[in-house]
Amino acid sequence: MEINKKTIKKLIEALEELKKSLKSEDLIDNTDSEPDTEKKEIYNVTIKSPIVGTAYLAPEPGAKPFIAVGKKIKKGETVMIVEAMKTMNHVPSSEGGTVKKIFVEDGQPVEFGQVLVALD
Repeated sequence: MEINKKTIKKLIEALEELKKSLKSEDLIDNTDSEPDTEKKEIYNVTIKSPIVGTAYLAPEPGAKPFIAVGKKIKKGETVMIVEAMKTMNHVPSSEGGTVKKIFVEDGQPVEFGQVLVALD
């Protein structure tokens, strides 16, 4: 493949003109960014979705939710239901503990392996 020298010269000149016109504007920040200072929470136990589906926090609409933040639960206790293809699949707790955080809302779609609940 042969490169046309005139075309390359025109491209270089155009780039130099563009560089001069953008000198006052910093489009690319070459400085090192600040380290991520956001605190990442660490949980002792997380309960993940066993399947793809829709998460429900209560056994039926208007009913009391299975869990709430601060509630102590036992190993094997249902933490929520994930519906897939009209089948209601109870998601049991893999460990006992206190519910620290619930990562999904009622009726929210969930993916396989998505963290649903964190326990301490």
